[in-house]
Formats: sequence, structure tokens, C-alpha cells
Amino acid sequence: MKSSVHAIKKTAAFCALALAFAFLSFGASAESPRDRRTVAITFDDIPIATSIEGEAREALAIKTNRKILKALKRHRAPAMGFVNEGGLGPQETGTLSILESWNHGQFELASHSYSHADANQLDLASIEREIVDGEKIMTPLAEKAGRSIRFFRFPYNHLGETDAKQAGVYALLAKHGYTLAASTIDTSDYIFNAAYERALDERDCKTQKAIKRAYLDHTREQIAYYAALNRQVLGYEPPAIMLLHVNQINAATMDAQLDVFEDAGYEFVSLAKAQADPAYAAPPEKATRFGPMWGYRWARDRGIRTDGSLEKEPPAWIADYAAGKPVNASALVAPQTNGSLKVPR
Repeated sequence: MKSSVHAIKKTAAFCALALAFAFLSFGASAESPRDRRTVAITFDDIPIATSIEGEAREALAIKTNRKILKALKRHRAPAMGFVNEGGLGPQETGTLSILESWNHGQFELASHSYSHADANQLDLASIEREIVDGEKIMTPLAEKAGRSIRFFRFPYNHLGETDAKQAGVYALLAKHGYTLAASTIDTSDYIFNAAYERALDERDCKTQKAIKRAYLDHTREQIAYYAALNRQVLGYEPPAIMLLHVNQINAATMDAQLDVFEDAGYEFVSLAKAQADPAYAAPPEKATRFGPMWGYRWARDRGIRTDGSLEKEPPAWIADYAAGKPVNASALVAPQTNGSLKVPR
């Protein structure tokens, strides 16, 4: 009798253990990769996108890259840095150290052409020269570290204004061993940066803070907008790809921008991991002379109508201030859309 009771208890315990294991296994597998929100962070225009010229440019480039990379490390966010080698200057200058800082660990170098020329204004032979000339410094540097230059992003996201030219561009990328880098979130950071550089030049701290606040609010809006656009077009959210530039506004707000993503439930991944999603398996099919984000391109290829007027532009006062116009003081005290987000000083 005792042995029977013992056997029953043993069997019950085994079944309970099996049930718990099955439950845990189900819970672990219930969340598919498509339920996770991920984003790859990318930066164009290394060494720097700025209106500042002369000797101060190099020192600013080094400082700006250092601040951006420090914030990325703090958040453990992989990032891809797209280089215009024509803007590096002689290799003995300090800008070479910028490439080295993007060539290890969670960071990776990529090509953004040699001179940032617009592919829509070039023939295929000239585009190929931009590709080849834009890898002469980076490729040996990457190979020395046991790496390769895998991704290429065209300036302005212009891939050729006709179907035939776009097909030729894709053939050139394949010939030179590159993967086309996609982008799904655009925040018009260059407009905010122009405004921010003016405020820095005028030493206007109040306006600097207002610009950073407006930029973070716009970033939050754009992240949500493009996520909704991609869900509309694809039926799910593929890994997002954030398009930024190496500039002063991003150096000043990088920590806060990454906080915005984290607050929205995103995890940071590499560009290679993001583009492993099936949504990126094939490049855009239909040519356009514009450089829209991939959500619009996917919609165009699939014949899905979208309403681009729903996408918000940067505040008018930001564009006016960037253009050198005076700004109404009331714009500088606009409340944040998320009071919990601290605006960097």
C-alpha cells in the first residue's frame, strides 16, 4: 500500500514538473521575434556634418564623435557609421582616429560614398568612382581589424531616378560586395542641427534648450509615426533603422534619444541583424527621384496608398531660426509632450 501511495505521489510530482516545464516552454516561445521592438542606430556623414569650416572643424569632429559614441556605449547600443572619405582630409590628421573609434566592439564602419555626391545627378560610371574612391582608407583599416566594409548608403537616400538607373546602381553594389543600407525613421535632424549651431554661435542658452526639447519631441513623434506606417504596409513592425547624422544636436541629445527608444520598448540591435528580417530581403523595386524612408518605398512597391500628410514636419520656428530669421519668444517655452523626459543642458 505504501509503495502504491509512493508511486502515485511520484507520478503526480512528475506530471506537475512536466506541466510546469511545458508552461514555461510555451511562455518562452509565445512571443515571436515580430512581437519584439528592435532598432538599429546609424549615422551618416562621418567625420561630421556641420557648417563650421577651417581648423575648428577637425577638433569639433573628434569631440562630436566621442560624445555620440560614449552615449551609445552607455546604452549598449550597436551602431553603424557611414563615412564620406572625401571629408576626412589628409590621413595624418586627427580624423583618422575617428575611423578607428568606429572600427571595433559594437561599432562598425560603412561607406557613404566619397564626396557625398547625389547619385541622381551622376551617370553610372561616376557613381562607381564614388563607390571605389570612398573605400580606400576604410577598407585597409577594417581588414587590419579582421573586418570588412559591408554596407553602403547613398547620400540623400537617392538610388537613381529611373528604374534602369536604379537597377544599374544595385548591380554596382553587388559587384563591389556591398549591401544597400536601409532606413525607416527620419527626424530631419539636419534642420534642428542648423538651428542648434546658430544658437551655439550666438551663445543663446535658452534657445539651445528649446531646440533640444523640440528635437526630442519630434523624435518621439517620428518613431511612433513610422512604426504605424510600417504596420499599415507590412502588417507588422520590422526592425526599425534610425537615420541620423554625426552633428552637434545629436551629440547633445544622444542619451535622451536612446531613452526615448527604451521608453517605447525598443531593444538596440546591429544593422546586420535588423536587415536580416524578411522585409529587407530585396531592395526597393520602383525608382523615385526622392529619398523616402523604406515604409513609403514598401508601400509604393506593394501598391498601398499612404497619407504622407500625416507625418509631422519640424516646428516652423525651428526652420525659421535655422534660416537666420528671428523667433517668437513664445516658441521657446513650449511644454514637452512627455514631461518625464529630461532635456539635456
